[in-house]
Amino acid sequence: MPVLPVFESLLPEGGLRRGAAVSVVGDVGLLLALAGGSAGEWVAAVGLPELGLGAAAGYGLDLRRLLLVDAPGPHWPEVVSALAGAVGLILLRPDAPVPPQLAARLTAVLRRGGCALLVAGPWPGAVLRLQVGSARWFGLGAGHGQLQGRQVEVMAQGRGAATRPRTARLWLPDEHGEARPVEAAAGVGRDESAAVGRDEPAVRLAAV
Repeated sequence: MPVLPVFESLLPEGGLRRGAAVSVVGDVGLLLALAGGSAGEWVAAVGLPELGLGAAAGYGLDLRRLLLVDAPGPHWPEVVSALAGAVGLILLRPDAPVPPQLAARLTAVLRRGGCALLVAGPWPGAVLRLQVGSARWFGLGAGHGQLQGRQVEVMAQGRGAATRPRTARLWLPDEHGEARPVEAAAGVGRDESAAVGRDEPAVRLAAV
Protein backbone atom coordinates (compact mmCIF):
# COMPACT_ATOMS: atom_id res chain seq x y z
CA MET A 1 0.00 0.00 0.00
CA PRO A 2 1.46 3.41 -0.93
CA VAL A 3 2.72 5.83 1.71
CA LEU A 4 3.61 9.50 1.48
CA PRO A 5 6.89 9.96 -0.43
CA VAL A 6 8.59 11.22 2.72
CA PHE A 7 8.37 7.71 4.24
CA GLU A 8 9.38 5.61 1.24
CA SER A 9 13.08 5.52 2.19
CA LEU A 10 12.22 4.28 5.70
CA LEU A 11 10.18 1.30 4.53
CA PRO A 12 12.16 -1.54 2.89
CA GLU A 13 9.39 -2.17 0.35
CA GLY A 14 8.60 1.52 -0.15
CA GLY A 15 5.11 1.06 1.28
CA LEU A 16 2.97 -0.84 3.79
CA ARG A 17 2.70 -4.58 3.23
CA ARG A 18 -0.87 -5.83 3.12
CA GLY A 19 -1.50 -8.56 5.64
CA ALA A 20 1.31 -7.39 7.93
CA ALA A 21 1.61 -5.24 11.05
CA VAL A 22 3.87 -2.24 11.63
CA SER A 23 4.53 -1.06 15.19
CA VAL A 24 4.62 2.72 15.76
CA VAL A 25 5.93 3.56 19.22
CA GLY A 26 5.18 6.72 21.16
CA ASP A 27 3.79 9.09 18.53
CA VAL A 28 0.23 9.23 17.20
CA GLY A 29 1.26 11.92 14.72
CA LEU A 30 3.67 9.49 13.07
CA LEU A 31 0.92 6.86 12.99
CA LEU A 32 -1.43 9.26 11.19
CA ALA A 33 1.22 10.45 8.75
CA LEU A 34 2.08 6.86 7.78
CA ALA A 35 -1.57 6.37 6.87
CA GLY A 36 -1.65 9.56 4.80
CA GLY A 37 -0.73 7.90 1.51
CA SER A 38 -3.69 5.52 1.53
CA ALA A 39 -5.79 7.60 -0.87
CA GLY A 40 -8.78 5.66 -2.18
CA GLU A 41 -8.63 3.09 0.65
CA TRP A 42 -11.11 2.78 3.47
CA VAL A 43 -9.29 3.28 6.80
CA ALA A 44 -10.46 2.38 10.31
CA ALA A 45 -9.10 3.81 13.58
CA VAL A 46 -9.72 1.50 16.54
CA GLY A 47 -9.06 2.49 20.15
CA LEU A 48 -7.79 6.00 19.28
CA PRO A 49 -10.40 8.42 20.71
CA GLU A 50 -7.87 11.28 20.81
CA LEU A 51 -7.16 11.06 17.09
CA GLY A 52 -7.27 14.54 15.57
CA LEU A 53 -9.39 14.68 12.44
CA GLY A 54 -7.83 17.97 11.36
CA ALA A 55 -4.37 16.44 11.61
CA ALA A 56 -5.55 13.33 9.75
CA ALA A 57 -6.89 15.44 6.88
CA GLY A 58 -3.67 17.47 6.82
CA TYR A 59 -1.62 14.32 6.32
CA GLY A 60 -3.85 13.25 3.43
CA LEU A 61 -6.44 10.90 4.94
CA ASP A 62 -9.86 11.07 3.28
CA LEU A 63 -12.27 11.67 6.18
CA ARG A 64 -15.14 10.41 4.01
CA ARG A 65 -13.47 6.98 4.04
CA LEU A 66 -12.45 6.96 7.71
CA LEU A 67 -14.26 4.74 10.23
CA LEU A 68 -13.85 5.47 13.96
CA VAL A 69 -14.25 2.89 16.72
CA ASP A 70 -13.17 4.97 19.70
CA ALA A 71 -13.64 2.61 22.64
CA PRO A 72 -13.84 -1.08 21.70
CA GLY A 73 -12.42 -2.10 25.10
CA PRO A 74 -11.49 -5.77 25.41
CA HIS A 75 -13.46 -6.54 22.24
CA TRP A 76 -10.89 -4.88 19.97
CA PRO A 77 -9.73 -8.25 18.49
CA GLU A 78 -13.26 -8.96 17.30
CA VAL A 79 -13.51 -5.44 15.87
CA VAL A 80 -10.22 -5.83 13.99
CA SER A 81 -11.30 -9.23 12.64
CA ALA A 82 -14.60 -7.79 11.39
CA LEU A 83 -12.94 -4.79 9.74
CA ALA A 84 -10.02 -6.65 8.13
CA GLY A 85 -12.13 -7.79 5.20
CA ALA A 86 -13.84 -4.43 4.72
CA VAL A 87 -11.05 -1.81 4.86
CA GLY A 88 -7.54 -1.56 3.44
CA LEU A 89 -5.83 -0.16 6.54
CA ILE A 90 -6.48 -0.33 10.28
CA LEU A 91 -4.94 2.00 12.87
CA LEU A 92 -5.06 0.29 16.25
CA ARG A 93 -4.25 0.89 19.89
CA PRO A 94 -4.91 -2.29 21.91
CA ASP A 95 -6.13 -1.80 25.47
CA ALA A 96 -3.59 -4.28 26.89
CA PRO A 97 -0.38 -6.10 25.91
CA VAL A 98 -1.02 -8.43 22.98
CA PRO A 99 -0.18 -12.14 23.45
CA PRO A 100 1.87 -13.61 20.58
CA GLN A 101 -0.83 -16.21 19.85
CA LEU A 102 -3.49 -13.51 19.41
CA ALA A 103 -1.18 -11.43 17.23
CA ALA A 104 -0.51 -14.45 15.00
CA ARG A 105 -4.22 -15.22 14.68
CA LEU A 106 -5.09 -11.64 13.75
CA THR A 107 -2.20 -11.46 11.28
CA ALA A 108 -3.69 -14.46 9.48
CA VAL A 109 -7.03 -12.64 9.34
CA LEU A 110 -5.31 -9.55 7.93
CA ARG A 111 -3.64 -11.63 5.22
CA ARG A 112 -6.94 -13.14 4.14
CA GLY A 113 -8.50 -9.69 3.95
CA GLY A 114 -5.51 -7.98 2.30
CA CYS A 115 -5.48 -5.38 5.07
CA ALA A 116 -2.44 -3.55 6.51
CA LEU A 117 -2.20 -2.79 10.24
CA LEU A 118 -0.52 0.16 11.98
CA VAL A 119 -0.32 -0.38 15.73
CA ALA A 120 0.24 2.37 18.30
CA GLY A 121 2.61 0.42 20.52
CA PRO A 122 4.41 -2.94 20.42
CA TRP A 123 3.06 -5.85 18.38
CA PRO A 124 4.49 -9.39 18.44
CA GLY A 125 5.73 -10.35 14.99
CA ALA A 126 5.58 -6.83 13.52
CA VAL A 127 7.55 -6.62 10.27
CA LEU A 128 8.76 -3.13 11.16
CA ARG A 129 9.05 -0.85 14.22
CA LEU A 130 9.11 2.93 13.89
CA GLN A 131 9.58 5.53 16.57
CA VAL A 132 10.43 9.19 17.02
CA GLY A 133 13.88 9.49 18.55
CA SER A 134 13.84 13.25 19.09
CA ALA A 135 11.36 16.04 18.45
CA ARG A 136 11.54 19.84 18.42
CA TRP A 137 8.78 22.37 17.90
CA PHE A 138 9.33 25.75 16.24
CA GLY A 139 7.49 29.03 16.64
CA LEU A 140 7.39 29.55 20.41
CA GLY A 141 10.13 32.15 20.53
CA ALA A 142 11.07 33.01 24.15
CA GLY A 143 8.31 30.89 25.63
CA HIS A 144 5.37 32.37 23.74
CA GLY A 145 4.01 32.54 20.20
CA GLN A 146 2.29 30.14 17.83
CA LEU A 147 3.55 26.66 17.08
CA GLN A 148 4.46 26.49 13.39
CA GLY A 149 6.04 23.08 12.86
CA ARG A 150 7.86 20.15 14.42
CA GLN A 151 11.10 18.52 13.35
CA VAL A 152 11.56 14.88 14.29
CA GLU A 153 14.06 12.12 13.74
CA VAL A 154 12.26 8.90 12.82
CA MET A 155 14.01 5.56 13.28
CA ALA A 156 12.85 2.36 11.56
CA GLN A 157 14.05 -1.21 12.10
CA GLY A 158 12.53 -4.60 11.48
CA ARG A 159 13.13 -8.05 10.10
CA GLY A 160 14.65 -9.29 6.86
CA ALA A 161 15.51 -6.40 4.56
CA ALA A 162 14.72 -3.96 7.40
CA THR A 163 17.29 -5.37 9.86
CA ARG A 164 19.62 -2.44 9.25
CA PRO A 165 18.21 0.64 11.06
CA ARG A 166 17.13 3.56 8.90
CA THR A 167 16.65 7.15 10.03
CA ALA A 168 15.16 10.29 8.50
CA ARG A 169 14.70 13.88 9.68
CA LEU A 170 11.21 15.10 8.91
CA TRP A 171 8.79 17.94 9.44
CA LEU A 172 5.91 16.24 11.26
CA PRO A 173 4.00 18.45 10.71
CA ASP A 174 5.33 21.46 8.77
CA GLU A 175 3.66 24.88 8.77
CA HIS A 176 0.91 23.54 6.48
CA GLY A 177 0.16 20.49 8.63
CA GLU A 178 1.93 18.14 6.19
CA ALA A 179 4.82 15.68 6.44
CA ARG A 180 8.00 16.65 4.53
CA PRO A 181 11.75 16.04 4.64
CA VAL A 182 13.49 18.72 6.69
CA GLU A 183 15.64 19.83 3.75
CA ALA A 184 12.57 20.25 1.50
CA ALA A 185 10.54 22.49 3.82
CA ALA A 186 10.53 26.21 3.15
CA GLY A 187 10.05 29.06 5.58
CA VAL A 188 9.56 27.57 9.02
CA GLY A 189 12.75 26.45 10.72
CA ARG A 190 15.09 27.64 7.99
CA ASP A 191 16.82 29.74 10.63
CA GLU A 192 16.50 27.65 13.77
CA SER A 193 18.09 30.26 16.02
CA ALA A 194 15.42 32.78 14.99
CA ALA A 195 12.65 30.25 15.43
CA VAL A 196 13.32 29.08 18.98
CA GLY A 197 16.49 30.74 20.25
CA ARG A 198 19.86 29.04 20.42
CA ASP A 199 19.76 28.31 24.14
CA GLU A 200 16.07 27.50 24.46
CA PRO A 201 15.38 23.85 25.34
CA ALA A 202 13.42 21.80 22.86
CA VAL A 203 9.67 21.61 23.44
CA ARG A 204 8.47 18.00 23.33
CA LEU A 205 4.82 17.43 22.51
CA ALA A 206 2.88 14.63 20.85
CA ALA A 207 1.34 15.77 17.55
CA VAL A 208 -2.19 14.38 17.20
